Amino acid sequence: MTGRSTRRFRGVFAAVLVLASAAAVALSPPSSAQESYQRISGEGSSWAGPAIDDMRRNVKQFGITVDYSATGSSAGRTNFLNGIVDFAASDIPFQRSPEDGSRPETPEIGSYAYIPVTAGGTAFMYNLKVGGRRVTNLRLSGENVAKIFTGVITQWNDPALAADNPGLDLPARQIVPVVRSDGSGSTAQFTGWLVSRHQGIWNDYCGRAGRSACGETSFYPVISGMIAKNGDFGVAGQVAQSSSEGSIGYVNYSYALNNGFPVARVLNAAGYYTEPTPENVAVSLLQAKINTDKNNPAVYLTQDLSGVYADADPRNYQLSSYSYFILPTTVQGQFTAEKGRTLGAYTYYAMCQAQERSASLGYSPIPINLVQAALEQIRLIPGVEVQNIDIAKCNNPTFSTDGTNTLAANAPMPYLCDAQGPFQCPFGSAGATEETPVKPAAIGILVRFGEPVPATSGAAGGSAAGTPAAAGTSGDGGEAGAGAGGSGGSAAAGPGAAGSGSDSVDEVATGAVGAADTGGGDVACDPETGECSASAAGADTSVLQATPTVLATASGWGSTQTLIVIVAFMVLALILVPALLWRRLARPEART
Repeated sequence: MTGRSTRRFRGVFAAVLVLASAAAVALSPPSSAQESYQRISGEGSSWAGPAIDDMRRNVKQFGITVDYSATGSSAGRTNFLNGIVDFAASDIPFQRSPEDGSRPETPEIGSYAYIPVTAGGTAFMYNLKVGGRRVTNLRLSGENVAKIFTGVITQWNDPALAADNPGLDLPARQIVPVVRSDGSGSTAQFTGWLVSRHQGIWNDYCGRAGRSACGETSFYPVISGMIAKNGDFGVAGQVAQSSSEGSIGYVNYSYALNNGFPVARVLNAAGYYTEPTPENVAVSLLQAKINTDKNNPAVYLTQDLSGVYADADPRNYQLSSYSYFILPTTVQGQFTAEKGRTLGAYTYYAMCQAQERSASLGYSPIPINLVQAALEQIRLIPGVEVQNIDIAKCNNPTFSTDGTNTLAANAPMPYLCDAQGPFQCPFGSAGATEETPVKPAAIGILVRFGEPVPATSGAAGGSAAGTPAAAGTSGDGGEAGAGAGGSGGSAAAGPGAAGSGSDSVDEVATGAVGAADTGGGDVACDPETGECSASAAGADTSVLQATPTVLATASGWGSTQTLIVIVAFMVLALILVPALLWRRLARPEART
């Protein structure tokens, strides 16, 4: 190659390098944008911990760094009040008048705001085997849950548990309840449900545990035979150990998913055993009453779950609830207005983009009315850079144009074999999807509530599965259809659907699906086909006005994947272009 050709090649190669370097600089987020975000810290709920950690990881792409310690709701609220952290996460509000006699929490009114950040279910993760095979389809009535966690039922083969599980021969093994050792929102939610639904059992236990005052409490009273662990992760880790067969603990549903373990399906007011899937939680929280009094920030956006406990929708999971961020609305402790800009950007992300990922983590996304209310609360953070978010771009699976919770409206009905009675579904739950075989006599027809039942006979000596009968007024039993009995057996009974004016389950009746009364607003059924679907009755469809934006990356690029692809093309160009130029310039005609 001549000197001229060499110089020409070097010039072209240098130009390629300059262009590539310029492109690389364009793809990098401006350092000033990242430096403008201050590192922030939070502490609190381990129940909501997996969701918060997912949010923390994902906002790093925007130059936002969030430290979070899942030390429990009580510790989070305490350290927020002491000015040690910039925000807190808690499953319950500040306890101004705690029922358990613990010290009252008295934050200054106007110094904080609540926003619901995620929804989910407190689940009963367990470790149990029958004949060396893991049980994945355990069912428990609420009363039996209460008796297990108060030391009344101590053996898995107790007759009361056998009644819940007609398809299983439960082992003669000691039950080991695993509870929280720390101040916990999970414990407060669980004990609040116990007080509401099984107060006699709970009060008796508190007396035996040496508590003069108990009620709803963040600190679980422990007796001999129980194991206490710190955090939901500690409870889940204990239950998941191979040496912990026979144990059962209460954790957020996400922990059972992540550990690959099952959860107990819990009996609801409609007579069905359900688990806290994102869809079931969405249905259940339609009945949560949210305080909408903006003039009382001490309770604004907090929840009353009494309606959730009594909900007669077949998909209901009674221990469904929200968890909150507690945000500062004044400069306090270590929190500054500069940190407020970061906290505002992080919470905007949490209320919009992050909600798309909730269901995959085992949580239920926040519905539109609460998202919009929360976006208004974010504006109160000192130093926040207010975003006018286009709510339609949040891609939250609960959203619809009329405010109806889409996730709840489309939630599937339970299988008929999940109804209280002589049948039991084999299906696994939560993180353990493998089926557990049930006794032949307990095998029902595997159709969902509201689906037509095929004309089929039961197994020899058994029965055909019954389905909900037509509902009458005031909870009276409806008309019964005909079910085909098996050889040597008879048609089996299915629960009747609740009639108007009653939340109770009707007397059982045999046969094909009837038309459920829609007077209660829980289930709407076609009177001819018997096909049922959830109505939006009871949902708060009021839309609080706000105009919120999706958090943009500092670089202006829409996704990390796009960046990777472009950089890959640049690298290829750096490799291939010089080689092609060398070949072109090395040809004889190029040497002249």
